[in-house]
Amino acid sequence: MSDTPFGFGLPPEEPDDGDEGKKKDQQGGGGQGPANPFGFGFPGGPGGAGGDNPFAAMFGSMNPNDLGAAFQQLGQMLSYEGGPVNWDMAKDIARQTVSQGTQDGVKDASVGPAERTAVEEAVRLADLWLDDATSLPSGAASAVAWSRAEWVEATLPVWKELVDPVAERVGMAMGDVLPEEMQAMAGPLIGMMRSMGGAMFGSQIGQALGTLAGEVVGSTDIGLPLIPAGKAALLPLNIESFGKDLSVPMEEVRLYLALREAAHQRLFAHVPWLRSHLFGAVDGYARGIKVDTTKLEDVVGQFDPQNPEQIQEALQQGMFQPEDTPEQKAALARLETALALVEGWVDAVVHAAAKPRLASADALRETLRRRRATGGPAEQTFATLIGLELRPRRLRDASRLWASLTDARGVDGRDGLWAHPDMLPTASDLDDPDGFVHHEQLDFSELDKMLGDAASGSAGKPNLSKDEEPGKGTDAAQDDQGEGDGDK
Repeated sequence: MSDTPFGFGLPPEEPDDGDEGKKKDQQGGGGQGPANPFGFGFPGGPGGAGGDNPFAAMFGSMNPNDLGAAFQQLGQMLSYEGGPVNWDMAKDIARQTVSQGTQDGVKDASVGPAERTAVEEAVRLADLWLDDATSLPSGAASAVAWSRAEWVEATLPVWKELVDPVAERVGMAMGDVLPEEMQAMAGPLIGMMRSMGGAMFGSQIGQALGTLAGEVVGSTDIGLPLIPAGKAALLPLNIESFGKDLSVPMEEVRLYLALREAAHQRLFAHVPWLRSHLFGAVDGYARGIKVDTTKLEDVVGQFDPQNPEQIQEALQQGMFQPEDTPEQKAALARLETALALVEGWVDAVVHAAAKPRLASADALRETLRRRRATGGPAEQTFATLIGLELRPRRLRDASRLWASLTDARGVDGRDGLWAHPDMLPTASDLDDPDGFVHHEQLDFSELDKMLGDAASGSAGKPNLSKDEEPGKGTDAAQDDQGEGDGDK
């Protein structure tokens, strides 16, 4: 931190070298020193630019438009009195980003009737195909085609839920960067710093959301439910961008992506505890993130309203670090496993539905896997801004496990594991999918035996199911038990 009381980077006083002309320039147009008490780094101009006008001394050669924009941005930052993130600013910047097409050079556009019809038909057909691949019923009561701006508006409430807890920690840390002896006297200053923090977060989150809106193809791309259950959403403009270089008919691309969206919706709609489980994993990991106050001091001390890129660069370097504790490592494992299990189930189910029907199923599956595993620029921005990577690192392992469960226990037995979070595979189970499948079969066989014993009223009697006849082989009995396990 700098040597000034508030750490805002006041420049040191320069010694008087006897050059009166130079001294006069410093006082009248140098742009630094007492005329700029908070040291916010406003650029100074030549001495003749402002004469005795103190504002000219502060802002020098800035033209009126730049000066007005700087004051407007500063005013927005310092007048904000809401939560840890200025979400009004975030939404405005996100919408501006998509309207100008700054993320990919493609400007956002309203969705036309033909595109809406194509999306509705694709989701309807996808739901029919999924009926053969999963025991979970349809979760999409409606299908909508969104523009990028509509995606921003619809998903903003969930982003607030994800980002606010971490941003709150930054707001508290911005007060902590002051020396302890100054904090009692600096109430208004701390409030100003937190307002600045909310604005800086709002600006960065807005840009990240605007960029992400140019990448996503639906409402479930990040593995978390961004909208209420029951509505499948696709973005026609982004689907076209996604499929233009794949050498696959656009109808197949749209249908495959509709399968993924509809599969997610089935899971989120009919596994009532899943949403809280996922967000609980995110929250558990976020609680263990600590703020790099040294980097935060640098951001605050170099604050310059005319040069927001400087703040963006500092924040994008990341100021969040996970704590190196067993609890934090366990929280990370829970989060990564939860994301992987959701994405792995969707991957396995969609592949089962698409493989017999789409010639491009294998190619599209591999493209989506790689895209999901590497993440785009916006996902990386969120990782540096809030220390959170919403990426299923073990997608392939999870997909293999769900496929093995399908082979061993059938569709009903596989989907039955979603009945309770304690029944789901763990991170160690992803290391040994066959071991988990075999272990599950043994567990359920023992459970059936105990239930049969209890029903017969005697542990000494042979445990025969109602469909099992004397002399029937053990393997056949186990097969019958396996087929019924999915309903438990």
